[in-house]
Parts: sequence; structure tokens; C-alpha cells
Amino acid sequence: MTSPDPVDEAIRSRRSVRQFLPDEVHRQTIEDILAVASRAPSGTNAQPWRVYVLRGEPRVELSRRILAVYDDPQKLADHTESYNYYPTDWRSPYLERRRKLGWDLYRLLGIARGDKERMHEQHARNFDFFDAPVGLLFTIDRHLEIGSFLDYGMFLQSIMVAARARGLDTCPQAAFIRFHRIITPFIGASPDERLVCGMALGYADSDSLVNSLATERQPPGEFASFVGF
Repeated sequence: MTSPDPVDEAIRSRRSVRQFLPDEVHRQTIEDILAVASRAPSGTNAQPWRVYVLRGEPRVELSRRILAVYDDPQKLADHTESYNYYPTDWRSPYLERRRKLGWDLYRLLGIARGDKERMHEQHARNFDFFDAPVGLLFTIDRHLEIGSFLDYGMFLQSIMVAARARGLDTCPQAAFIRFHRIITPFIGASPDERLVCGMALGYADSDSLVNSLATERQPPGEFASFVGF
């Protein structure tokens, strides 16, 4: 019997983990992951990524600062995203997929529709990196265009796959971009850097209920057109 391809397995087993163990991730392991991911392609080899890696007290302190704003409606109103990650006009089939993910998560956690307090609490877990020991924050030069964002996506995917190959898990997090005015000065980013997203990195807590959430994917026949076959 043929063994499963390790690259395929790393891709298939990647998921957004929402509860991590406190187990340490060594710096050399993180550097190895980033070195592998840096082989991601980019137009004219621009390599548009800049990565800030937080652990320990700096990671905890950043979470404190964000949550102090997130939990205060008046302060929260002053913070807007650094760019539009999501559409302002959700349409089919994306609206239905988004709703399904949200309600599947809330149903799993016993959060009833309309329970805004518990929804708020669950969303706040993002800003503590879901207890992951390592938080990654990614920036891009403001002068670069949409093509560099496409390149960035390949870099981020490479990080997540390389992490899986080492028995680690991740959760890419667009939720952080609303708090770019808190984050960028905290991490020492220059005014020319735009926050792209954050990412939790660590070992998944396999006993946590939230990590049993399984998302669906459309088969190729639903999204691919084959011409000349």
C-alpha cells in the first residue's frame, strides 16, 4: 500500500486551530519554517513579506492592549481595518458559506443565536492568539499593489504547510487588522508598513471541543473548468 504523500498530508491536515497548548515552540523551529516559506514565489522576486514574531510577555502585553479597546465600545468605534479584507456586500455563495462556518462554530460551543455577549467573548479569543505561545504578525510595504498581496498569500500558506510538516498548527487571523494603530507601533513597524494579518502558531489542544470543528470544501467539479480535455 502506497504511503500518503507528505506534502498532500500537510496541506490536508492544515486547519484553523482555536485552542493551543502552552508548549514552547523553539526559535530555531520558527526560523526553519520561515526559511522554507520564503521560497514562495513572488513577482520579480520582490519578496513583499515582513514578519514580527512575538512570544512571552510581549505577546501577552499586545493582547492586553487590544482587548482593552475591544471590550470598550466607545474606544472600539475609533478603530477601523487597515484595508478591506472582506467585501462590504456579501453575495451568494460566499454569504452562505460564511454563515455556515459561524453557526457551526457557535453551535459546537453552545452559543445561541442572538447571544451577542458570548459571540463577543469568542471573537475576543483571536486577540489572545487562542492561547498559542507564538504570535506572528505580517506587514507589507504600503507602496506595493494587489499582486504583492497575491504573493503574500502564497507565503502565508507555505508557513502553515511547513508548520504542519513539523507537527505544529496555526490559525491565520484577519481579525487583527482592525487594531493596526495599536499593533504597528508596538512591534516597531515603520509608517510605510501596512498590517496584513496575524497568525497563531503552536501545538493544537486535541482535547479542546472547538478544535473538533471541521469545515467543508467544494470538489474540483464545482469550481474548475477543464478546456480541451
